[in-house]
Amino acid sequence: MGTGNHEQEFDQPGAMGRPQGPRHHQQELPLRILVPTQFVGAIIGKEGLTIKNITKQTQSKVKIHRKENAGATEKSITIHSSKEGCSEACRMILEIMEKEADDTKTVEEVPLKILANNSLVGRLIGKEGRNLKKIEQDTGTKITISSLQDLTIYNQERTITVRGGVEECCDAEVEIMKKLREAHEHDVASPNHTNMMPGLNMSPLGIFSSGLSVLPSASGLRGSDYSPLLGPPSVLGSMYGVPSSGAFSHQQTTAEQELVYLFVPTPAVGALIGKKGQHIRELAHYAGASIKIAAPDNPDDPERMVIITGPPDAQFKAQGRIYGKLKEENFFTAKEDVKLEAHIKVPLTAAGRVIGKGGKMVNELKNLTSAEVIVPREQTADENDELSVKIIGHFYASQTAQRKIREIVQQVKQQERKHQQTVPTPSQPSE
Repeated sequence: MGTGNHEQEFDQPGAMGRPQGPRHHQQELPLRILVPTQFVGAIIGKEGLTIKNITKQTQSKVKIHRKENAGATEKSITIHSSKEGCSEACRMILEIMEKEADDTKTVEEVPLKILANNSLVGRLIGKEGRNLKKIEQDTGTKITISSLQDLTIYNQERTITVRGGVEECCDAEVEIMKKLREAHEHDVASPNHTNMMPGLNMSPLGIFSSGLSVLPSASGLRGSDYSPLLGPPSVLGSMYGVPSSGAFSHQQTTAEQELVYLFVPTPAVGALIGKKGQHIRELAHYAGASIKIAAPDNPDDPERMVIITGPPDAQFKAQGRIYGKLKEENFFTAKEDVKLEAHIKVPLTAAGRVIGKGGKMVNELKNLTSAEVIVPREQTADENDELSVKIIGHFYASQTAQRKIREIVQQVKQQERKHQQTVPTPSQPSE
């Protein structure tokens, strides 16, 4: 059964949806579900007989990602088949888990957990949550979706948890996957579609186009501990405790480091630090970043500056958790979006490109990301010949704008390097 691999694959010859060739198969949206690790053995069965029976009856290809996330309480399963085949395989897996739960009395409830790329989830939810509410009403289920704060640059999946009886959960799966497939097919047909990250279409926002030189190489992320669900390995470096500077550091050193200044309400600083620095230490460890809260210039300042140093994925995680913490601690009301101001530095030579002719690029960034991007005109370059760019917005807006601006900077730097290579070095005058 290939126990040395990171996943086990069970395939029924002639599985539905596959004879049309690899191109068609690649564009299909598989059904991905999360199951408790304790039930994986029962789903596979003795010598793989149970899962082989599922693939045979449903004409499907099933991958059980058993070796990913050693010690995790849940494992992902990917099902490739027709819509009907996916639904039937899902039903059979749910029934196996329900029986196992009844026999072992280990859990009271076995919800259905569907994984879906965040780029599709908004259209599943619908305006004011109407689509989700209708599915709940039509199927008699309760549906919740995991927080945006759990996402990383490398993990764009959210967990859709469906609670109810097996029959009700199966009915909900059909409706949920119908919405997700519609959104996926729309994205595949879009001229902006990119296959770089299957199922994730963020190219209209310009996040993943030509600016990938700032991201860690794929080879550095797909080691034995890498998980497409949880992102890079959680242990990214050494924990240095609390240096005299007050910084909490757990940095990844193999990728390009980025510096972001994030401004938070002064009353929230205590919550971010936690008792004896526990929360900010855990945050630095989780994100793989160095996090420092700067001393206030004035005790009455309404905001404090949080200095975050780390590669792109660490920035995403650290900033995301900070946004989430402010919401959890009620520094923003339930109906109020958490909007923070972030500053990033750009070389003086790239500032014009960030602004654009007549402010065109800044306006485009605002339209694309819904973040406010400001390059203050009165500022002078610092000792590194860099200017500050202010970005104000909710988490995803800010992240999108940050990535786009850094992409512009990378393009300018690449052009400068090419120019330097083509300009001959003047010969030294002879004495």
